[in-house]
Parts: sequence; C-alpha cells; structure tokens
Amino acid sequence: MSNIAIIGAGGRMGKALIEVISQTEGVQLTAALERPDSSLIGVDAGELAGIGRNNIAVVASLEAADSFDVLIDFSVPAVTAVNAKFCAQHGKKMVIGTTGLNGEQLEQVQIASRSNALCMASNYATGVNLVFKLAELAASVLGDEVDIEISEAHHRHKIDAPSGTALSLGESVAGALGRDLKEVAVYGREGQTGARDRQTIGFATVRAGDIVGDHTVLFAAEGERVEITHKASSRTAFARGAVRAAKWLGDKEPGLFNMQDVLGLV
Repeated sequence: MSNIAIIGAGGRMGKALIEVISQTEGVQLTAALERPDSSLIGVDAGELAGIGRNNIAVVASLEAADSFDVLIDFSVPAVTAVNAKFCAQHGKKMVIGTTGLNGEQLEQVQIASRSNALCMASNYATGVNLVFKLAELAASVLGDEVDIEISEAHHRHKIDAPSGTALSLGESVAGALGRDLKEVAVYGREGQTGARDRQTIGFATVRAGDIVGDHTVLFAAEGERVEITHKASSRTAFARGAVRAAKWLGDKEPGLFNMQDVLGLV
C-alpha cells in the first residue's frame, strides 16, 4: 500500500486527486496540504472533495503532514522546487505535474531524483501521452513535406503559456525531425511576417473560460492535412494518471521518469 500526500487539496486538481485515490486499490491518502494562510487548514479532506469524511485533516506544511511515501505536486514552480528539496532530504518519492519551471528549479528536481524516484510530466492523461507518440510517428513519416502548427486552449486561470503539454508535443515532433525546438519554435505572429519557413514549428495559445485542456498538432501539406487532437473534459483523466504514476514509483530505484515510462511507451 502506497501512502500518498497531495499539495493543493482545496483546488480543482487536488479534489480530483482525493476522489481518485479513494477509488484506487493499493493507495491511500495520508496527507493533504494547503497554503499556510488558507481557511481550509484543519478541514476534513474527504468532505472538502465531496466524497465524505476520511479523517485526513488539511495541514499547512510537509513537516506537519502524517507519514507518506509519495508526494503528488500540481502546484507552482517555486513551491515544487521547495517540495523537491524536502523529498530529497526525507526519502520521499514524488509525482510532479507542475509546468513552467525555470532552469534553477529544474535543477532542484534533478538533484532530488538522485536519491529518490521521481516522475515528472507535462500531462498525466493517458490519451495525451498516446498523442505524443502519434505526433512523433506522423512527423517521422511526413518529414519536411509539411508545415507543423501546435495549438492549445486552457482555462483563464492558467499562468504559463504555451502549456507544458504543447511544448512537450513540440519536443516530440522536433526530435523526430532532427530539429532543435529552441531554434525553430515560433510563439506568435503579427504584422508582415513574410512567407512561412517550413522548418519552423508554430504555437498558438488560447486562454478562456473553464477549458480544461485542448491540444492539436496540425501537419499541413499541399492538398492534405493531418490533425491529431486531444480534448480533456475533466481533471479526472489527469488525476488517474498521476495516481497511476504514484503506484508505479513504488518499487523504483532513484531516477527521473516520465509518464511515457509509466505507460511503457518508451
């Protein structure tokens, strides 16, 4: 049995994780956390998630949390980096769904993976990870004969753009074509841009309403188009994948893994 702690128990993702953990064999929630200034400190995590009392009170810090084996963190980069350091020091495994980490924060995650098994992914939905492989396959088949554009849409509260999933799709496509995404990515177009350079990979971003997450990779040639799309209708898909990753880490040696490893798609 894996004991799981989650960050952001009062958020939409946190509530989804609490519900999924309660429905999954082989795991149990032992700690739920919120910001120290949150009015939810002390509230029963099960009642907070709408699944009934589970006798896990929301706490304000990892130091105050009951014993856990794996921390699931879908928070913000600065918090994730601090939590990675804590897990490294206390022998805890970690599932990271936070996106937008800078170089220094990613380095802290790398350091933590030297002593514990960590899984880090831009998206934990099984379907999205399948899309990564399909996009890679399409790019390798279509090669330099197509223009490639990646579009994504998320809710109005998302703080990073393009999404981590869109960037991962870009990396998958660029890798299959032998390109460096840093050199070929185009993140915006305005004015007299001139003819499109076929080597570039374009990104388009939408932030609106309560969109959970839509991603499309477009391969456009003369006379035909191929589009690979994933649309998430709820956060349950992400939560199920994250809990699956937490279980998978159970017997793993130190290292930094991703959802492709969990699903056996590598």
